[in-house]
Amino acid sequence: MRVSVFKWRSLLTPTLSRHLGLALAAFIVLLVLSSQIGAYDDYNLAAIAIFVIATTGLNLLTGVNGQLSLGHGALMAVGAYSTSLLLRGHDLPLILVLPASLTAAALVGAVFGVAAARLRGPYLAGATLALAVGLPQIATRYSHVFGGEEGLTVAPQVAPAWLGADFPPERWIAWIAIAAALITMVLLGNLLQSSVGRRFKAVRDHEAAAALAGINVARTQVVAFVVSAACAGLAGSLFAYWSGLTAPSGFGVALSLQLVSAIVIGGLGSLSGAVWGSIVLVFVPALTGGMASSLNLPSAVGNNLPLLIYGAVLVVAMLLVPYGIDGGLRRLFALARARWAGAASNHKGVVDWDDPAGG
Repeated sequence: MRVSVFKWRSLLTPTLSRHLGLALAAFIVLLVLSSQIGAYDDYNLAAIAIFVIATTGLNLLTGVNGQLSLGHGALMAVGAYSTSLLLRGHDLPLILVLPASLTAAALVGAVFGVAAARLRGPYLAGATLALAVGLPQIATRYSHVFGGEEGLTVAPQVAPAWLGADFPPERWIAWIAIAAALITMVLLGNLLQSSVGRRFKAVRDHEAAAALAGINVARTQVVAFVVSAACAGLAGSLFAYWSGLTAPSGFGVALSLQLVSAIVIGGLGSLSGAVWGSIVLVFVPALTGGMASSLNLPSAVGNNLPLLIYGAVLVVAMLLVPYGIDGGLRRLFALARARWAGAASNHKGVVDWDDPAGG
């Protein structure tokens, strides 16, 4: 008994305990929030959680390890199509479908990561962009398997009976996505605090110095790509449940570029920055959709308006907050803390002449 208690205490490091506590508190707050909002807001909340999973993985690859990927939308497609194919004619539980889809994307990421480890800079960006362009086209080429342009439908998840017969399915998928996002952030947060995370950063900062320090640069980059691809696959699987349809149009180049924009706007190398970026990623199309309809813009212009807004927000963020929303908020908090500390020290330095002890 003492041995098992000691093992559990050794596993629950201070960092893991802090992350688990924050995740549990966030989960409770978000569940309460989800219970107070409507179906449309639950739908958007689920979308934010799904994109948090994808952007945290991409942020690990690009912001922490230094590998630019423009093809994560295709890796999300791998997870979504894996889910759709597994559910075709079968009623498999979600607890089995999610890990299977995650594994499929991780395997694709491993194959592509081996090739990507030999590429640098624009060559790596070009290769991942080719992945984003080419991989979704497989669904069109083999339409008898993947459904072609019409895609594959996915039945919505039904809430457990103990939640009641009238429990909204939008709220249930939001709860599932929130739980998956928080678990992903806890796992990645602890990974970044480990020796593996330190190797990621060392390779990003200087590959030659990392190699001289005994780090296998290629292996480290492949591991980063696999972890990031697994996150994209999990996000894609949840995306299939969330949207109810897996089609090539949902995983085009635009999605990959939006994911990259999200991590830059939110803050490179920061897991919390991925949250801010995902919020922007979800609400910009909603705002631009209303703007396009109110201005009576043609459909061709209205469909491309979100990309224009993303570009404008990206340029403004790079000029005003080059470290992203998360970096800007951290600087504001640090400035406010410094001013508060300065005001407190100045207050202590003032002699109170009415106080006898002050004389």
